[in-house]
Amino acid sequence: MANFSCQASLVSVNQKQEDINGHLQNTSKQSSNKEILHATNGRRIRHRDTMTPTLLILPTIISLATHGAAAFTPSSRILRVPSAVRPSSAPPLLAVKTSDGSTASRLKRIKSFTEWAKESGINYAGIELSSADKSGLGLYATQPLSPNAILIQVPTKLTLSVESPKDYNKVMEQTFFPSNPKLYRNAPWWACLSIQLNYYDKINPTSQQGNTSLQPWMDSLPRVYDTPLHWEPSTLHDLHYPPILEAISLQKSKWKHQYDTLASQSPEFATQIPYPDFVWGCETARSRAFSGAYSGSAFNPIPYATVAVLVATYLALGMGTVEQAANGAALVVCGTILKDFVLPKLLKVQKYVICPLIDMANHVGVDAGGNVAFEYFSDGFSLSVLGSGVDMGSEVCIQYGPRNNDQLLQYYGFVEKDNVHDIYILPPIRQWDIGALEVACGRKVGPGRLEKLDRAGLLGRESNIQLSDSSSDGDAANEIGGVVLTRATGIDPAVIQAMRALVSSDEEWENAGEAIGNFATQVSPENERAARLAIKRAMELELESKPTTVEEDENLLQIMNAKSGGVEMEELLAVMFRLEKKKLLKEAIRKM
Repeated sequence: MANFSCQASLVSVNQKQEDINGHLQNTSKQSSNKEILHATNGRRIRHRDTMTPTLLILPTIISLATHGAAAFTPSSRILRVPSAVRPSSAPPLLAVKTSDGSTASRLKRIKSFTEWAKESGINYAGIELSSADKSGLGLYATQPLSPNAILIQVPTKLTLSVESPKDYNKVMEQTFFPSNPKLYRNAPWWACLSIQLNYYDKINPTSQQGNTSLQPWMDSLPRVYDTPLHWEPSTLHDLHYPPILEAISLQKSKWKHQYDTLASQSPEFATQIPYPDFVWGCETARSRAFSGAYSGSAFNPIPYATVAVLVATYLALGMGTVEQAANGAALVVCGTILKDFVLPKLLKVQKYVICPLIDMANHVGVDAGGNVAFEYFSDGFSLSVLGSGVDMGSEVCIQYGPRNNDQLLQYYGFVEKDNVHDIYILPPIRQWDIGALEVACGRKVGPGRLEKLDRAGLLGRESNIQLSDSSSDGDAANEIGGVVLTRATGIDPAVIQAMRALVSSDEEWENAGEAIGNFATQVSPENERAARLAIKRAMELELESKPTTVEEDENLLQIMNAKSGGVEMEELLAVMFRLEKKKLLKEAIRKM
């Protein structure tokens, strides 16, 4: 069985976004040689045209016509995007509760869902859907699970999928956009999946493939999400972090703009999918879909069987030589490989899939116990065990990708403690207190430095610019070019380069030819020390500007958790989120 791993190496998500996603690009160069040699009467004759009979070209046409199903071939940087209403096991997460009665109400609906799953051909063993403590639903081992064990297998016909940059779906087009199908085809992937979800949930639950009702699956989905998209302004303010406020604002405007565009040009869409339902679909798509590079189709034996029959007939009737028959067969194989693996890579086609049951798997930042893969020969998706296995009673988690807490909170509704992929976006250098930096490093900013940095684009943009819609997903908004530091790698090297130039002495500036590029590496120990002291002071000022300290937030969390009546989850998440950001800042200050 050919498994194409769905495990991520990282994004951005970031992205944003998304932002964060790199994809394996394969190129293939093919040269055609029309001068084919074959043996006739003991002589080797050179022909200018291929000797492949027309009869043997037919399988190629069959191959191209029948390979229509989508195949999922994730690259090494794929983002896995599961459900928004749950945390994982260690490291600890905080999950939001759904507003329709929390996990208990969903557990009641899960029984019919799991019965439907088995009746519909979804195979699973060694796991169960359950919840623990404050967690939402997740997959838990009912027995010790050995490495590489297959836990879930889901046929492709039971999944929802979208191809990007364009998706073709006749049912959706005819139902919602009969007069202008391009409205659907050109919509973002999350909007297309939202349309599909609403169609199966409210209009017709019968799947387009297999004639199976998807209603039990639809009923198992969260009805309402309590992500920051729905928080009150006062609670959003308690996050103490402008970049995520920008990202949420951009998310709202993009989704509303997308809906208005579709509704204004298609009355069928506007009357069948109200805006709140569209938002529900978008949130479900963003929190449950996983993605990978599209690879044409799953394995289809029909073209190969047809080739075998035609080759046998061709040879039996004496219509040509073995070499000619081999040429025809090779043409089919090459055409299939070209269509399934090469062209999608060259065209950079991406596929987004929502897969029942597998989408219940929760996230863990490191050491995930599960892996999602597409099974090429069985035309389905699987969840298997990674690493050393999973103990009985433990949760089987996967990694959504290298998601920072901005993305996890915005789209999935939880915060990961000590997230190894977390980032902090400082204000752009143009907003830093230059006077305070001069005092900290003991140097004055000389003439010409700021102007050169501005022309080089290292100062960031003005704070009053209008947010753009250029980002495909709106993750971790950084429209004004803020300074990014990460837990994994620290401060952006370009910022260190900028500060070397900014605090350079006149002699250092002249020796560098007044060129910012010549400060890419250390110019002197004194300059390096001054640059790092300036950056450190900028981070200290950012931490000091917060309304609360790390210690105050830690005490507040303890008080919240100790309350017998509990607190609203968004209030708890806001404190958790801002605490993680401050901890990251303090770590960066210590390292600087």
